[in-house]
Amino acid sequence: MELFGTAGIRGTVAETVTPERALRVGQAVGRDGAEFVVGLDGRVTGPALAAAVESGIESAGGSVVHIGQCPTPALAYASQGRRGVMLTASHNPPEDNGIKLFVDGSEYDREAEQRIEGRVAAGDNAAEWSAWGDTERATVLDEYRDAVAAYAADHGNEPLDVTVAVDCGNGMGALATPQVLRALGADVRALEASVDGYFPARQSKPTPESLAALRSFVADTDAAFGIGHDGDADRIVIVDGDGDVVHEDTVLAILAEHYVRRSSARDPVVVTTPNASGRIDERVDEAGGRVERIRLGALHEGIAAAEGTVVFAAEPWKHVHTAFGGWIDGVASAAVLTTLIADVGLDALREPVTERPYRKHSVDCPDEHKTATMERLATTLPETFPEAAVETEYGVRLTFPDDSWTLVRPSGTEPYVRVYAESDDVDDLVERVAETVEQAVATAA
Repeated sequence: MELFGTAGIRGTVAETVTPERALRVGQAVGRDGAEFVVGLDGRVTGPALAAAVESGIESAGGSVVHIGQCPTPALAYASQGRRGVMLTASHNPPEDNGIKLFVDGSEYDREAEQRIEGRVAAGDNAAEWSAWGDTERATVLDEYRDAVAAYAADHGNEPLDVTVAVDCGNGMGALATPQVLRALGADVRALEASVDGYFPARQSKPTPESLAALRSFVADTDAAFGIGHDGDADRIVIVDGDGDVVHEDTVLAILAEHYVRRSSARDPVVVTTPNASGRIDERVDEAGGRVERIRLGALHEGIAAAEGTVVFAAEPWKHVHTAFGGWIDGVASAAVLTTLIADVGLDALREPVTERPYRKHSVDCPDEHKTATMERLATTLPETFPEAAVETEYGVRLTFPDDSWTLVRPSGTEPYVRVYAESDDVDDLVERVAETVEQAVATAA
């Protein structure tokens, strides 16, 4: 597909997510159902694009419930029993925006996105004038926040003596996470908790570098830990009491083990992605569950396709709490982790998790050469590492006898081939893999 990437439609408003395209997408989506809930993040371009989407939906015969600014997980929550459209570019810079589609609390799958893309290309999706829909306004934030707090309260202890620092980054987390954690009883110190579509405090993507202020605050105060969100609060980053970022796969492993241990299912399953660490498999196996993997950006498809009972689904930074809902929810992650930390402490949660060195590396590769490069790597990587077990369903993943691994996959949004690796000798492994990738790119060119 050309319009949809790994997480909806996303790009600059000058070229990709224009008002004209938003109108056409709205018309294409509007043919799918009778009622649509529409929300937006705090980006400056959000109101105009939301108006365009809503006009498209109405002119295709659908009715709109406009809920205004909200985290993406709140929009997903509100889409239960109907369809939803979220205007957000998540962690992208302020000049970008995006469109994410939901049905009954879950993102549109690949087949549904292909259907919408085909309609956009074909055009002529408007209904007769007498069948046009209308718009009403509503709010969902209070209901969503109450639901998250009630859900999280069942997972650990009340955080009555826990001080938590939350860096909202001028994004949608400001409208949900501090309020939910306070409702649970935590002492919350909110940083950059005013919504500003220019993201003046830091870039929207929460990285160790962009979270420098949060890390310093936690290290210099009595905060037990810190939480960082991206622009729409579907991502979460955890900072420990020393101000160090906890590896995203360690956070994933902690939650995965927790959900497997509390499950009474005969076959508890955790769905994750090929780039996720083996530490997740170790903790899930230890707890009596098993792991299934799905391509990046398709956790909802993995949940639907999994055999057994999916108790948790996640890729790095993004978690689906399946007992709460079928959407990625950084606010729910913040709340559940806070109750777990209040119960035993962050150090105790991390202690069983094996944290091997982990690296990501990008190799330049033009988009038009990605297919030929990956076809060649399906042969050359196993030849270079004959001792490894090979999986090629979602890129090329090699697993070695000592449980170290590497994954090579094309980026869905940038001109790179990504290399992921986890090993006690990770630098050497990445160097050897990257050299093989560079040779494949050169041959494809």
